[in-house]
Amino acid sequence: MTTAKSKTAATPQATWRAIDEAVESNVDPMGVITPMLHSQLAWLMHPQELAEAAAGFSSRMMALNAHSWYRALGLHSADVEKPHPDDVRFSDPVWTESATWDIAKEWYLAVTHQVQDMLYATPGLSGKDRRRAAFWWRKWLNAMAPTNFLWTNPVALRKAAETNGESLIRGLHNFVADLKAGTVRMTDPEDFTVGRNLATTPGKVVFRNRLLEVIHYAPTRAEVYQTPIVIVTPWINKFYILDLNPKKSMVKFLLDQGFDVYVTSWKNPTADMRDVSFDDYLNDGIARIIDVARGISGAPQVHAVGYCIGGAALATYAAWANRHFAAGQVPLASITLFTSLVDYHKPGDIEVFLDEGSFRYLTRAMTQRGFLDGKEMAAAFRLLRSNSLIWHYVVHGYLYGETPPPFDVLYWNMDTTRMPAAMHGWYLREFYLNNNLIKKDALTVAGEPIDLQRIVQPVYAVSAADDHIAPWKQAFRINAFVNGSKRFVLSSSGHILGIVNPVVTPPKREYWVGSAERHDGAESWHERAEHRPGSWWPDWIGWLTPMSGGRRAAPPEATAEHPALAAAPGSYVIE
Repeated sequence: MTTAKSKTAATPQATWRAIDEAVESNVDPMGVITPMLHSQLAWLMHPQELAEAAAGFSSRMMALNAHSWYRALGLHSADVEKPHPDDVRFSDPVWTESATWDIAKEWYLAVTHQVQDMLYATPGLSGKDRRRAAFWWRKWLNAMAPTNFLWTNPVALRKAAETNGESLIRGLHNFVADLKAGTVRMTDPEDFTVGRNLATTPGKVVFRNRLLEVIHYAPTRAEVYQTPIVIVTPWINKFYILDLNPKKSMVKFLLDQGFDVYVTSWKNPTADMRDVSFDDYLNDGIARIIDVARGISGAPQVHAVGYCIGGAALATYAAWANRHFAAGQVPLASITLFTSLVDYHKPGDIEVFLDEGSFRYLTRAMTQRGFLDGKEMAAAFRLLRSNSLIWHYVVHGYLYGETPPPFDVLYWNMDTTRMPAAMHGWYLREFYLNNNLIKKDALTVAGEPIDLQRIVQPVYAVSAADDHIAPWKQAFRINAFVNGSKRFVLSSSGHILGIVNPVVTPPKREYWVGSAERHDGAESWHERAEHRPGSWWPDWIGWLTPMSGGRRAAPPEATAEHPALAAAPGSYVIE
């Protein structure tokens, strides 16, 4: 006879899910421990695959043992395990020339490479779970590197001996300073001041509301193109990444080419802005700066530019505008997107922070405070590249006693902003978790169903080959959804330096460029794209200029309708 108890007995799968949910909710809200445990259990449940992996590891160990004996006896032996090309932790000659330190390095690399190889091939796990497990194991292995500890870092020991311990005293001072700052500093904040040696291009704040200041820059030419440029910067960072200094400033470059330029400077939200929504950012943000630019310039349309999340928001606005306005009345002449995602199916390593468990945790935290603290977001992004963005500064600052050199990009990176709870929760849910931006009419924004296929304006999209925030192959997916003509650029470098890419001689970087079609794949496009040395900025200007109309007298920085409220860079950026 079947009892009520047996009817309701949980299946093993349901039991595991219940355990996972309990662990995630109470012990591991960000999902760090769970995927690491899953990967171990998965290997234990597949003994044949585990045996094959163990056999491969044995072969690796035999070669490494032979290498270790040769080096211990003073004989030459080529490295069995080599660091990846971008791994500079073991670049000092002592890690190769000294047998002791070479053997330590080789054993660490052997274990690290074996673990990583196995994790990426873990049987019985989904691709996403494998990537999450590999990510967190990689972070732990990076933290355990011999370079991170005084007694296993020969360079640190050598510096301490050469300086009679002075390097360790300086390192202690650096450590205490970082404790006070609440972060591992990448540069000294005292070296920079916004408005003094950052964001110095002249201009005026010509509009201000609860969400943004609109900066209109002073033209550097007597005549400008008829169609102005409006730049929608990401509200998870401050706008001056595009105006660091005169040599790196994209804003100044555009002014010198004869364009009339307007930029968003977003408010750093406080707890009383907890209910500000994504709709508000479109209505009171993007729509407002476009209206202001049209009002001052007298132009019916603008060239709209969006960077990172500003690009995703701009794409959303463009889809909204193409439905909301009558044909011929859409205020967009073209759309340019910098390292922006619209398809979040594979958003890169950032996906390890985003599942239902971590979303619930973040939502609870944001609801309590009214915002997401910018330091938390910055820490997550730094963790994506922990060796170069965390451990490098720990080693050089604490073990070597070095003061981080002045670097404007890194100062900007530490100058974090907050996100309103309602807006950011909606953004994470609808874009990252549900990937609704690419689905026809799945989202209703500012009263209109959103469909990217309604976008008929020309699109110029720029990605970066080493971008760990918006992977270039995923950024390329914009071409599958919009119906205007499309030109795509793949720049060398990463999320920031691929965009902050001024024209210099000799050229420091390179790029690939070409038209794109809806049926293109990233690889097929790359095969036929034209490779060019240097900056892609001149190519962009060549694309914009034919759509910009003739020249006209440069407009005033401010007008009676839009008076000057403050000098650039304004007040919001220094909050």
